[in-house]
Amino acid sequence: MKMILRNGVLLFIAGMMLIGCEATKNANNKQKGAVIGAAGGAILGAVIGNNVGKGGNGELGAVIGGVLGGGAGVLIGAKMDKQAQKIEEEIPGAKVERIDDGIVVTFDENSGVYFDTNKYNINSASQELLTRMANVMKEYNETNIIVAGHTDSSGPDSYNLTLSENRANAVTNYLVSKGVSGGRFTTVWYGETQPIGDNNTAAGRAQNRRVSLAIVPNETMKQEAIKESGGK
Repeated sequence: MKMILRNGVLLFIAGMMLIGCEATKNANNKQKGAVIGAAGGAILGAVIGNNVGKGGNGELGAVIGGVLGGGAGVLIGAKMDKQAQKIEEEIPGAKVERIDDGIVVTFDENSGVYFDTNKYNINSASQELLTRMANVMKEYNETNIIVAGHTDSSGPDSYNLTLSENRANAVTNYLVSKGVSGGRFTTVWYGETQPIGDNNTAAGRAQNRRVSLAIVPNETMKQEAIKESGGK
């Protein structure tokens, strides 16, 4: 699969704060603190449905620490390009996007990581691919990871919200069980509120039953890049 590249467009400060608040409405206080830290850029919308800049709600209000420019940004971009390529090699079929300083990976029923109807346990087929994902995350350990859960519109809103929460937590917990540090994760969930496909069709509903991961540089990576670039 060819990696999708998208130019990131920074939002105005007010817009960033609004998106950050929307994205954290289903996160606990600890998670909110991690997410709100300087939200901005196109990656904010990619995890929920690529709606930033299109009049929609930003999916996930979180590029943790914002987007770096100049030489530091070039260095970070090269590292994230390499990581995205590795994910594509290890998880064939997953949608991998390089957006701003981050990577967005979307798993749906066509990517090999999926859930049985009304279930949130990680099945054996999904375990294999998520184990590969965990190995990549451990190899590239200077990043933070946001996990966002979604469902289609079948069933009551409240049920779908809980189901998306359970599925997002199941993915996070599985990755942690494979040795990825739990401190790197923020987990959020949106139920049926952020569709990317048509809920009136079987194919669209399959797209909407998904878990997305946003992988962004942590503070260590950013500071190292600034140092290597001579502060530029």
